[in-house]
Amino acid sequence: MLDPSHPIAKLLKEDRRYKIDAYAFVFEALNYAHSQLGMGADQSAESEEEASEEPTPKEAERHLTGQQLCEAIRQYALEQYGYMAQCVLNSWGVKATSDFGEIVFNLIGIGQMRKTPDDRREDFDNVFDFETDLRQSFKITPPEN
Repeated sequence: MLDPSHPIAKLLKEDRRYKIDAYAFVFEALNYAHSQLGMGADQSAESEEEASEEPTPKEAERHLTGQQLCEAIRQYALEQYGYMAQCVLNSWGVKATSDFGEIVFNLIGIGQMRKTPDDRREDFDNVFDFETDLRQSFKITPPEN
C-alpha cells in the first residue's frame, strides 16, 4: 500500500489520468534501459568547471532522452506483456508516447525524476505508434532447440 503522504500518492489525487501502475512501469523501464539495454550517457551532477574531477557514484547519473526512454519503454512493454502490451498500457491511461512525457514530467514536478536543461515534454511526442509498434510488429519467436 502506498503511504498517503508519499509524493506519488498526492500526485495520483491531483492528476487522475494515469494509474500508479503507469508510474511504476516508467521507473521499471528506465531501470531496464540502463541495466539491460545499456542506454544512457553518464551525466555528472557537478558543474562544468569541476567536470575534470572523477564523479562519485552518487553524483553520476545515466541520462536518457525522451526518445530513448520511449524506445526502452516499447521494448520493455513487449518483453513484459507481449501482444497485450498496448492493451495493458491503455488500461493505465497511456494511449500514446506523449502520455509517457506527461508521466515523466509529473515525476519531475514532484522531485522523483530529474531533467537536464535540454529536456522538454515534447521530446516524447509521436516517438512511436502504439498500434504499429506494439501490436502489428509483434512476433512470437519460438525457442531454439
